[in-house]
Amino acid sequence: MDWTYWQREFEIFLQGQMAHDAAHDMAHVHRVVHNACRFAQAEGAALAIVIPAAWLHDCVVVPKDSPQRPYASQMAADTAVAFLRQHGYPVPYLDGIAHAIAAHSFSAGITPTTIEAKVVQDADRIDALGAIGIARCFALGGMMSRSLYTETDPFCDGRTPDDKESSLDHFYTKLLSLAETMQTESGRREGYGRKQFILHYLTQLRLEIIHEQKSSKAHCFLPSTLHNICLDLDK
Repeated sequence: MDWTYWQREFEIFLQGQMAHDAAHDMAHVHRVVHNACRFAQAEGAALAIVIPAAWLHDCVVVPKDSPQRPYASQMAADTAVAFLRQHGYPVPYLDGIAHAIAAHSFSAGITPTTIEAKVVQDADRIDALGAIGIARCFALGGMMSRSLYTETDPFCDGRTPDDKESSLDHFYTKLLSLAETMQTESGRREGYGRKQFILHYLTQLRLEIIHEQKSSKAHCFLPSTLHNICLDLDK
């Protein structure tokens, strides 16, 4: 397989297909392809299925808050197969590619039944974990006008998480559970490490937020008092 040719064709095609957000851009696709290739080699999956599926897994992007969201991966699978047929990709691989794309999505709830589909699903989910996963979560939250966290109970200690309101809640509705959904040994091993990074991050974030909240309560100036302090500093 001439992967240089196909990479060029995939990139040209995706230029007109990709979402305009930092969480689902070409950099995300490149990371998924890289991770999918690593996992495929470790798990003995067919690259002729894994590589196109990884490249094209997000070729149809539906907004997170759209009622059509659960169908996005199937729409992407259909679009990808049509593209591959048009460009003469070997037909015996198309069904496997379609299944791998359709099954990659968390919201679709489709169980991957082939090692190639399991590899692609893990490669996509790994990108929601670790340092890059944290960055993507807050980038997407900002695009959707969500707050960073809910001040009254930032870490959902006494309430049900609602990631429509705050980005930090998304850690508790989805991200922290992803490592347990990994389908391959390679994915489970890397998923565990990246989850630990997120847990360390949340520990540090809790310290910073709690400290800030306690400090604010201890040094809460009324606006007039603060104004007088500023005047004194100017003297």
